Amino acid sequence: MKCALTGHRVLEKSFSRAALEEQLRALVERGADTFYCGMALGFDLICCEVLVSLKKEMPLKLIACIPCKNQSERYPYEARRLYEELLQECDETAILHERYEEGCMFERNRYMVDRCDVLFAYMYAKRGGTYYTVSYAEKKRKEIVYFVK
Repeated sequence: MKCALTGHRVLEKSFSRAALEEQLRALVERGADTFYCGMALGFDLICCEVLVSLKKEMPLKLIACIPCKNQSERYPYEARRLYEELLQECDETAILHERYEEGCMFERNRYMVDRCDVLFAYMYAKRGGTYYTVSYAEKKRKEIVYFVK
């Protein structure tokens, strides 16, 4: 089963990494063996971190879906360093554009949804890229599993 990840960049104070690990582990135990990660700040990177850790004990494939080659250019230093480290741990990388282009983030989100069986979403507000991605997955009749803190 293929799973795409989407979530807000700002994590709520009540966000639990332990709950995230438990729910990602449950998805793997349910049959998810491939994960598409958009590599954005916040939820994407923390999911990627947890999945890299789970790869040591569970068979799974991690695909970094990058909207543009310079995606991390404006990330804060520590986040950029983490991004580069995690990218090295991914099994595949799909880069959609050489440079930032208007709409490339939405294109990346559609790319992931089009390839997945289930979307794992952290959505606490009906706005932004996460809401767009969930709405697109609904239109495509994909199963959506919401992260529960």
